[in-house]
This record gives sequence, C-alpha cells and structure tokens, in this order.
Amino acid sequence: MNNQQTDIFGNKKFVVPKTEGIKYAGSKLKILPYIVQLIGELDGIKNALDGFSGTTRVSQALAQLGYNTTASDISAWSEVFGVCYLKSEKEDTFYQEILDHLNSLKGYNGWYTEHYGAELDEGKKPFQAKNTRKLDAIRDEIDKLNLAWEDKCVILASLIYALDSVDSTLGHYVSYLAKWSSRSHNDLFLKLPKRFKAEGKHDVIRGDIFDTISKNEFDFAYFDPPYGSNNEKMPPSRVRYASYYHIWTTIINNDKPELFGKVNRRVDTRDLVSASIFEEFRKNEKGSFIAMEALRKLIRQTKSRYILLSYSSGGRATKQELNDIIFESGKLLKAVEINYKVNVMGGMRWTNEWINSDNKHHEYLFLMKKDK
Repeated sequence: MNNQQTDIFGNKKFVVPKTEGIKYAGSKLKILPYIVQLIGELDGIKNALDGFSGTTRVSQALAQLGYNTTASDISAWSEVFGVCYLKSEKEDTFYQEILDHLNSLKGYNGWYTEHYGAELDEGKKPFQAKNTRKLDAIRDEIDKLNLAWEDKCVILASLIYALDSVDSTLGHYVSYLAKWSSRSHNDLFLKLPKRFKAEGKHDVIRGDIFDTISKNEFDFAYFDPPYGSNNEKMPPSRVRYASYYHIWTTIINNDKPELFGKVNRRVDTRDLVSASIFEEFRKNEKGSFIAMEALRKLIRQTKSRYILLSYSSGGRATKQELNDIIFESGKLLKAVEINYKVNVMGGMRWTNEWINSDNKHHEYLFLMKKDK
C-alpha cells in the first residue's frame, strides 16, 4: 500500500501516518510503527479490521495507508472517533463555524458541573468548575443543532479532545488527583480534529466483536482485547475496563444517568454489568481461564487470511495456552517482543509464565496466517 519507501540503498522504510487520540490505557501510539511494518510486509491486503478499536489510532493509520478499514468496538466514544475520521466528509470550514459558535457560549451551572466540576479550593474532581460550566453549555447546544450523525461525531470528538486537555486525572476516570493538574487550569476550547482524506471504503461498527466477525470477511485483522490481569490477588470487584472512560460515554449520550460511588460512575458500568469476557479472571471447569477460551473462539471464528494479535505480559495466557490457540487455527509467521525503552523490534523470548529476565511489563505482537 502507501506505507513503503526506500532509502538510497534500496532498503524498505515504513511510513507511519499521523494519528490523534486521547490519554488512554489502551493507546496504540507506541505500538503503531510495528503494526504498520508488519502489515506492510504482507502482500494482497485490501480489507483490514481494527477490532477493539478504542480511540481508533490503528484505524486512522490503516485508512491513510489505503486499506479498506473497518473499526469495531463496543463503546460509544470509540464509534464517535471512528465516524469522525473514517466517515465524515464535509469541509473543515463547515465544522469550524460550529466550533466557533460553541466556543463563544457562556457557561452555566448544570448537570456536569454538579457531578464532575469543583472550585479551586475543593479538588478531587476531574475538571475545574469553570470548564464544566462551559461543558454544560456546549453539550446542551450540540443537541439543539440537530446535526447529522457524521457531523455530530466530529463535534463530539472535538469536545472530548478539549476535555482531555484540561482534566485532572492520570488518564482514566476511576480516580482523580488530590491536587489540581497544571493543565486543568487551562480554559476549555474546542479545536478541529485533524481529519484526512483517505481513499477506499471504510466502515464503523459499534457492537460485540463476535457479531462483527460473523458477518464480515477480511484480509487482515488486528486484535488487542482488554485482557484481564494475571495477578491472582486481584479481587473480583476490581474496576472493569469500560469504567475507565465512563465520562466519555455520558458526554456522547448526554443521558445524564444515575451515578454511584466516589467518582460518580454510571450505574451501567458496575463490574457485573459491564464486564468483557476478555477481562474474565476466573477459570472454567477444565481449569482454563475463561478469557483465554474467548480468545480461542475469536481467533477460530475470524474470517481473515492474517491475524495480528497484541498481548502483554500482564495478561492471563501462558506460553503453552497462547501457542495452542494460534496453532489450532493456523501457523505463526512472526512473534515480536517490543522494547519501548530502546524502540526496537526484538526476537520473541518464550518463558513459562511470561516472566521476563527484567521482570518488567512487555508488549508482544503475534502475526499468524489462518488455515483455509
């Protein structure tokens, strides 16, 4: 596709497109160069799936590289990002006029200020009250504009980026900083997302990943599920992945839901309600982790010539389990251990329980070719 260049010696170089995203526990920003290189080395790839697309950095890159890209995720905010970058078509001037209007609004005390804003001398909230007042005014006005869904997604993406730049958190919304972050003192201001013109046919699917793979076929599929921790001491009541970004869901829906807990989480993000099967920490009757059985099912049922799987040393799998899952459905072409510190791709080092020599967290990429 469009990601290959050569240097003066004829060696391939892989160009990584620029992407945008919020502060995010599952961010693909650092891993993106390796994904781009691995797909770039394959022949005949036209249709690509970014399963568990999150902030859609991978989808953004794949679309810019010329692949027909499908972004699939169960979250409302991921759908908004996907539509913003893959489906919106109007000129920047159209959206800029709307953003200028929203930026000119005078803030007021509303639902968001009541639950998520605090004055300077109060603290322990994700945003300063001056910015939630602005949020209250902007979010109410967006609904009054009656925008088409594609256009609304561009504006909502801008709003999420603006809030992400003035929050007082560590990057998620299950706990807040005791003291105001330096960025929280800035004023909320909406900017135009850096969209791109990409050729090809792109799709955004909000829903369960198993529904997505049952109805579509691809040449290449990338998966990075929200794996559960391998810490046996992790209590069953631990906060689930969907809870980390509950505020974004509320802002997208603007449904002002019933809340609970110290950080005012949505009731529908309670652990037993919002849990993903890929986060399941329990074992089944055969002694296998339920999350690993879900991964086995995912790999087996995906209709794609190639699958690229992300996995971290903090997940549930052992070498043998993951090895079995891959070889039950195809063959392993490449296994890569990513060393962020030196920013290189190194050879895979299998160990019995994913314990590395330095005992640090590592990210792995497994490229497999499926049996026909």
